[in-house]
Order: sequence, then C-alpha cells, then structure tokens
Amino acid sequence: MKKYSIRKYNQDDFSVWNDFIGQAKNATFLFHRDFMEYHKDRFEDFSLLVFEEEKLRAVLPANKKENAVYSHQGLTYGGLVYTSKLNVEKVESILDEILLFLKENQIETFYYKPIPDFYFLEGNKEMNFFLMKRKAVLERKEMNLAVNLTVPLKISKSKMKHFRRIENLDLDIFEEEQFDPFWGKVLEPRLQEKFNTKPVHSKEEMALLKAKFPQNIKQYSAYRNDEIIAGITIFETKNVVKSQYGATSKIGEEFRALDFLFINLIHKYKRKGKHFFDMGIVNSDTEDYNSGLLKQKEELGCSVYSQDFYKIEIK
Repeated sequence: MKKYSIRKYNQDDFSVWNDFIGQAKNATFLFHRDFMEYHKDRFEDFSLLVFEEEKLRAVLPANKKENAVYSHQGLTYGGLVYTSKLNVEKVESILDEILLFLKENQIETFYYKPIPDFYFLEGNKEMNFFLMKRKAVLERKEMNLAVNLTVPLKISKSKMKHFRRIENLDLDIFEEEQFDPFWGKVLEPRLQEKFNTKPVHSKEEMALLKAKFPQNIKQYSAYRNDEIIAGITIFETKNVVKSQYGATSKIGEEFRALDFLFINLIHKYKRKGKHFFDMGIVNSDTEDYNSGLLKQKEELGCSVYSQDFYKIEIK
C-alpha cells in the first residue's frame, strides 16, 4: 500500500489548496489559486496535491505542455510546497511518488524551477538535492539580482551623487491604486519602443490581481510637474519585495528618475524590516546576460543569486 496518494487539482480543491498555501513554509501569494488562475486560459493546469491518508502534505503548482510537466511556466518561480513539519526524508518519498505519478500519466519530462534561496529563512533546498540524486540535469542557471536589506547598503557613490542632486528637483513619489498612468504613459510605450514587446501582464490583469492581493501588489510612481516619468510595480511577500516592472519615460531618463525611485524604495523596505529587494534576472534570450542591466543593478547594491532550472527525464 502506498504511503502517499497523488491527484490532480480540480476546482473543488480551491479552498483546500489556498488554506494549505497559507500555512506552508515555502509559499508566496503567487501560489494562491486566485493568482495562478488569472491566466488559466494560457496554460493547461497540472497542479498536484499529495496526501498521506486523508492529510494534505504537499502541493505542486504545475502546468502541462505536450508530454512535459513544468513547475509552473506562468509563475516567476515554483516548486514543491510543504510545511515545516514535513521532514527531509518525507520530501524525498513524495518526490518519488510524484515521479511515479508522472510516469503513469505518460509524462516524459519534468521541469522544475525552485524559488530563489533568499525568499525563505528556513531554507528550501531539499528538492534540489533529491532531483540531482535522481539524475536530474541542471539545465540552466540565471543570475537573479537582489539587495540584501539586512546588511549595510552598498549603493554606488555615483548613484548616490545623482540621487542627492535629484532630491532637489521636486520629484514626487506616490503609491497609486491605479495602473493606468504607468502602463499607458510609461511601461507599454517604452517596451514597444525599445524592445518591440508588451508587458507580460496587461493593466486590466494587474488591476484584477491587485484587487485580490492589495497587501502584496503595489504601484509606486515618480512625477514631475504632475507628469508621470517613472514607475515600479512591487510584488511584496513576507520577507522579500520584488520589482516586477520598472520603467522610465524619456524625460525620466534625463532626471534618472528610475534610480531615484529604486533608491527610495530600497530604503523604505529596509526600514520596514524586509530582508531582500529582488530585482529579477539579467539574462537575455541568447542565454547570455545583459551587461548594462547587470551593472545598473550592481550599482544599486545588488548581489548575484542563482535561479536554477532542472530537467528530469521520466523513465
């Protein structure tokens, strides 16, 4: 008799899933079904629930594409979610049951994208070890830049010199409830102009998500003479704040408004007791990295942390 039973998520599990996410040791609001399902039309959900008898022990946010399962392509990060009461040996057993479940469902490949280490003080490395033990391949690594807010800040002298100059230019910073000014006047036109692309989230999607997670999703914007010139969209979790979007207008570039906004927010969240300010990856589509973006983030006090991507063939 199997110790653990696994089944795919269905809509009847909505409350059970969310209750579990609320008390897990390695979950953020991105794993709440209200967040995961805003783009459910783009992904075939293959999220799993793991039970020991009738007790829910772990969940895996995931999606399926052809004969592969991913944890989860629609999220910045993913991985097996469980409580601090689950010991390491049980994590290993659950991984084996998941791999068997995938095999029984004709899944050929499993892609695993864990949360960066700095999100959880308790650690979150168990699955990485057991995946490698089962012949998983570390398919790629990306440089994730973040500021450690628990130690003295290391913002470059040149950034601080410009910051002190900008302080006298009457720039105003506001926390906004609406995303229209930033999306419509800064983010969308700048992405279109510089990269011929669009934000992953539409302003309507962001408004929907903020309505569901008002304490986690925040918009900060910089104005000069009542004109928006820069903005940063924040995803806030227990220990970490992440700049999900950051952009400046052409006028904002002249005033280094985005740096001004970043530095203000770094100090704000340090005062609030957050542990890290996550500024995301600097890798490019060519699997190299954007040296200009790397330098900018390093000068704001970031250090390099790893975002890993594992691949395991199901046999």
